[in-house]
Amino acid sequence: MSTPFYVSPQQAMADRAEYARKGIARGRSVVVLQYTDGVLFVAENPSRALHKVSEIYDRIAFAAVGKYNEFENLRIGGVRYADLRGYTYDRDDVTARGLANVYAQTLGTIFSSAAEKPYEVELIVAEVGAGPEDDQIYRLPHDGSIVDEHGSVAVGGNADQISSYLDQRHRDGMTLAEALKLAVESLARDNNGGERTLTAEQLEVAVLDRTRPQQRKFKRLLGRQLSRLLDGHATDVSVDEAEEAPAGPGTDEAPGAS
Repeated sequence: MSTPFYVSPQQAMADRAEYARKGIARGRSVVVLQYTDGVLFVAENPSRALHKVSEIYDRIAFAAVGKYNEFENLRIGGVRYADLRGYTYDRDDVTARGLANVYAQTLGTIFSSAAEKPYEVELIVAEVGAGPEDDQIYRLPHDGSIVDEHGSVAVGGNADQISSYLDQRHRDGMTLAEALKLAVESLARDNNGGERTLTAEQLEVAVLDRTRPQQRKFKRLLGRQLSRLLDGHATDVSVDEAEEAPAGPGTDEAPGAS
């Protein structure tokens, strides 16, 4: 009769964390930056149908990297939580902090459960406030911890290198065009310090724009509008010019892909 193989709880958790981190690192990066009128989301994502960045509620958006089917489940759960809370109480009671706490509980439970593998996802939940000082950005790693971020944050891929690049160059009061230029520059850098060229077709870009007159502040930047900003032919984007896509599933590359 064979002797059962024993693994200490500490080693088991370390192995689960390493497994999740490797899966997340295979995904293309997403960066989130504050700018003067709101919060900017930029992802390297050539798919026009499968999104890494999505609207959750009036002033709240969600970004993710990792396994598509896993973070899509989380996105749907977040939308249901927000809709139910807004309907039961008040729309102002739906906050990024509350949503981050819900995600943290879900991810933490899955990570600590020996019955299933940990989720290979890392999330960002952001809320745009009345002013820059009221903006909220939360990063949620695979283990369900919550990190309160300010200014800029990157997840997925070579996130550490990108975050360092952003920390050195991001500043308060940047225009949308300036923040977008910085975000694309950070994503275009490879591990060896070289630079690639990222076109509008390779990027997914969205904003939470506090200046929008309507209740919903989420807006995608698409097509000619995005190209003009990338080429430096526009310094900002008029709300009236918005080429929006309907709010749809927040997704990464393909089902089961990182």
